[in-house]
Amino acid sequence: MKNFLLKVYPSQEKLEKENQLAWHLAKIALDPAPISEESKEMIINRIIDNSAVAVASLNREPVIHARDQALAHPLKEGACLFGLDNQFRFSPEWTAWANGVAVRELDFHDTYLAEDYSHPADNIPTLVAIAQSTGKNGRELLTALLSAYEIHISLVKGICLHKHKIDHIAHLCPAQAGGLGTLLNMTVDQTYQAIQQAVHVSFTTRQSRKGEISSWKAYAPAFSGKMAIEAVDRALRGEKSPSPIYEGEDSVVAWLLDGQSAQYQIPLVEKGEEKKSILESYTKAHSAEYQAQAFIDLAFELREQIKDFSLIKKIRIYTSHHTHYVIGTGSGDPQKMSPSASRETLDHSISYIFTVALEDGCWHHIDSYTKKRANRPETIKIWHKVETFEEKKWTDLYKHPDPNQKAFGGRVEIEMQSGEVITAEKKLADAHPSGKKPFEREDYIKKFLSLTEELISKEEGNRFLDLVQNLENLSNKEVRQLNVQSGLSHRPVSKGIF
Repeated sequence: MKNFLLKVYPSQEKLEKENQLAWHLAKIALDPAPISEESKEMIINRIIDNSAVAVASLNREPVIHARDQALAHPLKEGACLFGLDNQFRFSPEWTAWANGVAVRELDFHDTYLAEDYSHPADNIPTLVAIAQSTGKNGRELLTALLSAYEIHISLVKGICLHKHKIDHIAHLCPAQAGGLGTLLNMTVDQTYQAIQQAVHVSFTTRQSRKGEISSWKAYAPAFSGKMAIEAVDRALRGEKSPSPIYEGEDSVVAWLLDGQSAQYQIPLVEKGEEKKSILESYTKAHSAEYQAQAFIDLAFELREQIKDFSLIKKIRIYTSHHTHYVIGTGSGDPQKMSPSASRETLDHSISYIFTVALEDGCWHHIDSYTKKRANRPETIKIWHKVETFEEKKWTDLYKHPDPNQKAFGGRVEIEMQSGEVITAEKKLADAHPSGKKPFEREDYIKKFLSLTEELISKEEGNRFLDLVQNLENLSNKEVRQLNVQSGLSHRPVSKGIF
């Protein structure tokens, strides 16, 4: 591993492409590095995870609308849509779009947090769609996914987007383009051009995750995948891109991030070094923003010490800068305290999440967010007594460079009317790789079976699980069957332009 120094160069100081970040990312994508068994197994875990949460969201309105758009673009040698029979094929960029929305809708798949936020498994729908439509085998898909994870996590480690109110798909889109470079065996120059195009079209603001959060939160990574596919298509045809996209005088760094004097250290694997950053990422046991995971587990533990929830006077949560300002009261978003808020807002409200987990002692991807649940008078009373605070200890742990030291939790004080104060802290969610009960293959399968139980047949579930667990050995024909079928109609139910 080496650190790449990223900074802005004036136009008169011509920066050769071989010295640009996008070129180095392209070289990583095309480097045939060794792959460990652990990394292979984790890719399988994340495909299972994605499929579980996608099937669970198939009947939700944003997913239906995205799927209807894809249904308008059939293609004989295309890719498969979640829920539909595998005989039906669709244009890959629209498949990536629809499947990407399905994966992201419930906010229930993997995460990586460092200088910025990310859900690296958002790379998977895009690469699977192109693998299916171009006849790639399982080994080729696996290798490409590891490239996408590597590029994505390297960017998240080195460049903060959120402090400039830029949405985190600006790191996802170049990772998707890089992974496609691996999958399609593109040249370094073609991949370099695609990555730069992907960066250029994916810088959007964080308003999608602010205030009354809409369904675009689920659409954003799917939009990124569609843009990455189109960028790669143009690059394959010989098109060039804005260059240097990161280092230029009018680049994204110069004008949208830290400015002309910016300097970033981006950790990159060296030639021949294993791409294993996926092992630093982690999935969710609960359907909520990742920074709430440890607090849900902590609420389950603390509730045993409270006999009467009506006697709670105040709840104080001490946590990291990110957690306080993004999902805590430091955000200044009144919607996070409103029982009429959207599901997308509630799953980004630590005050709501902690309250419901404390009262119920369980968490459900649907039941915990219903309007009826959010409007319970006793819940609202406790919810409005929750306040978050930034504490340096937790911010330092959140941003710790050592993955074995990073933590995303905090300390909770529950003050009772009697004056008693119940205090506890938790560094990591139980399901985290270093948590109390790290997610293993059996947990991913259990999550899959639980989320799909009433939506697909037992035979279909077993077929898919048997297939994906043999990923490395799948033929191109078998990759084209790497989809979960639930008997959905291939007829659209909503109307638009297409």
